Amino acid sequence: MGFDFSLVSAPFRIQPGLRRIAPGTPQLTPASPNARHLREKMAVLGSYAAQAVVARPDFDEIAVLRAIADEAGHDASPAFRLGGSHASPSFQAPRLGWTVGAGTVEGDGEPALGELLRSLAPSMRPAALLCLAFEEDFAVIDAATTTLPWLAVCLPSRWAPETKVGLPFAEVHGPVADNAMLIAAASSLARLVAGPDRWERFVWTVSAEPRLHQHPDRGGAQWPAADGSASLEQGALAVAAVASLRHERQTFIPLPERGQAIFTIRVDSLPLAQAVTRRDDAVRLHAAIASMSADVLAYRGLDAVRDRLLHWLAGVDAPSSAT
Repeated sequence: MGFDFSLVSAPFRIQPGLRRIAPGTPQLTPASPNARHLREKMAVLGSYAAQAVVARPDFDEIAVLRAIADEAGHDASPAFRLGGSHASPSFQAPRLGWTVGAGTVEGDGEPALGELLRSLAPSMRPAALLCLAFEEDFAVIDAATTTLPWLAVCLPSRWAPETKVGLPFAEVHGPVADNAMLIAAASSLARLVAGPDRWERFVWTVSAEPRLHQHPDRGGAQWPAADGSASLEQGALAVAAVASLRHERQTFIPLPERGQAIFTIRVDSLPLAQAVTRRDDAVRLHAAIASMSADVLAYRGLDAVRDRLLHWLAGVDAPSSAT
């Protein structure tokens, strides 16, 4: 997924940044066999499923799965369907060739997918199949309480889904730097996204870790340490060599009859040198990072590389779109 650099602004602020989604705009991205999102999600579910698929004990996920199946049904070749009966539903991922239901796993798709699904507890299989069927991750937001009663998140961005289930919005975003605007808007935002309109927002950062999966317990790549004997130019090149532009499209599928919304998160990551190919894009990114507060830089892990990163961006001299 390409990144729209017009979404980058300065001064940088942590804010809701919601915008309406035009009717008919897709909010789901079917997973492709052997592609990056599917492979990383398989690895997570194979080893850490209990940290990715979490819910309050009293939460009934069937309505959520049904709503996502209805949304997927707008596609001529749906990636996720609900079958079976009301009493004994089944969940199908036709593009992947697997179905789960009534304690069984059936299909003729990639054998490794079937083995993975069979290794999971039956109660966890429907949400796991949903995660595998799409590049998006999912969570439910309750408008009345602003809590997250259910999450199916395999590819988090330096946060732990298992610690967020059941928490209100303010606590979920408590660790976020410069979060005052988000916290103040929590109740109104929860009501808004559970209403009749559809909304999306975009977030981005620069990371030393190229993986999509960034659970904080897994560690990850580190920025190169500053070398006092190296020039700023050499240090900038070393940082750029490992840097990735990580970005997310987040959307909301409203469930107004339940007073809830399904929060979708599609993350992507691209080496920074491949993402920043135009001078005007580099200028936008430079201005945004240069305007970040010390707290935001520290929260995003950019404080130690800020100057080297800015130096590299200042040197990007590819033609702008206007030339």
